[in-house]
Amino acid sequence: MDIAAVEAKVKEVVVKQLKVSADKVIPTAEFVKDLGADSFASIELVAAFEVAFDIEMEEESALSVKTVGDAIRFIKIACDKQGK
Repeated sequence: MDIAAVEAKVKEVVVKQLKVSADKVIPTAEFVKDLGADSFASIELVAAFEVAFDIEMEEESALSVKTVGDAIRFIKIACDKQGK
């Protein structure tokens, strides 16, 4: 999966899970500070990413992701490692 496809799908999942407008979901947006995710929403977001991309994400590492851009890079690496 190329980076543009990962970015588009990450944006789609974030909009749906956090109920924010798509224009707020930019690479520099922080999940907590800018998009209003609390710890419960963050865990749900990790689960939604796993389903959307059909990957396994180690929760500790995934929860250290702070921005949309971090998530895109993290998921791209996970997809590459898992052959997606």
